[in-house]
Amino acid sequence: MKRPIVTPSRTKAVQAERNFTFKKSLGQHFLVDPNILRKIVAAAAPDPSTGFLEVGPGFGALTEALAEKAGKVVAVEVDERLIPILEEQLASYSNVMLIQDDILRCDLRQLATHFADCFAWKVVANLPYYITTPILVKFLEFASSSVTMKENGSLAMSEMILMMQKEVAERLTAAPGSKAYGSLSVFAQYHAEISWVCDVPKNAFMPPPNVMSQVIRLAVRNQPPVAVSDPDWFFQVVRAAFSRRRKTLLNNLMALFPRGSKDGLAEALRRLGVQPERRAETLSLQEFAKLSEYFSGWDGKLI
Repeated sequence: MKRPIVTPSRTKAVQAERNFTFKKSLGQHFLVDPNILRKIVAAAAPDPSTGFLEVGPGFGALTEALAEKAGKVVAVEVDERLIPILEEQLASYSNVMLIQDDILRCDLRQLATHFADCFAWKVVANLPYYITTPILVKFLEFASSSVTMKENGSLAMSEMILMMQKEVAERLTAAPGSKAYGSLSVFAQYHAEISWVCDVPKNAFMPPPNVMSQVIRLAVRNQPPVAVSDPDWFFQVVRAAFSRRRKTLLNNLMALFPRGSKDGLAEALRRLGVQPERRAETLSLQEFAKLSEYFSGWDGKLI
């Protein structure tokens, strides 16, 4: 078995052997810090009964560390140049499957079927900064939908251990009233319980990015923290409320009710105990749920 590629010297050696150049367009920053790798693996808690879907394995450092303890690792890599490197690095692991594809185009239901023999499966990834949000949204929507439950031999995803730009991670964990709190905060916290794993400095990567990173855990909720009759409408209300951050809740929500009167909407908000002058970043998930339920099917008249 080859030595793990998780140090600057080993990464440089493989890079030189393969004449590999990092692509900015793919957001390639490979982890070369063994301490951070150990923290990620500890947070993922691999065991023989658990499968892992890894997004963007790079040279395979994390893939190998997971494969040593996990039941199965399915690694999806968009860069076809990396497949031969990964095949060589991971040749001794029969529990690793490599897939050359763009994760945003993958059918997650199909990927889930690869874990039919596992008790549970998780996602572990060092997300490219430029597509962090669409990947996150895709996985959370998938994890919370009924199609991820036992279907065609597949299991529901239980959690995600993700490395991302620190600024985005802080948005996911932000509380109401904070500058970072926004529609993405509400979306993520509706679908998952989110906790901090570790901060990651720039020099933990090769090449180093221009920003700090953070690893977080997102444990998929069995039930949302608030009860809403129509989740799609709930998120429509949330997005509208945050559409213009400097505007009041009253002004932003009017876009949802073009036939309603501003005075009527203001009075309806007051009846709910929400001052029309408030801004979206001050509302909790519970208050957004109350708004979405109250205004479902609203025709502009007082209810």
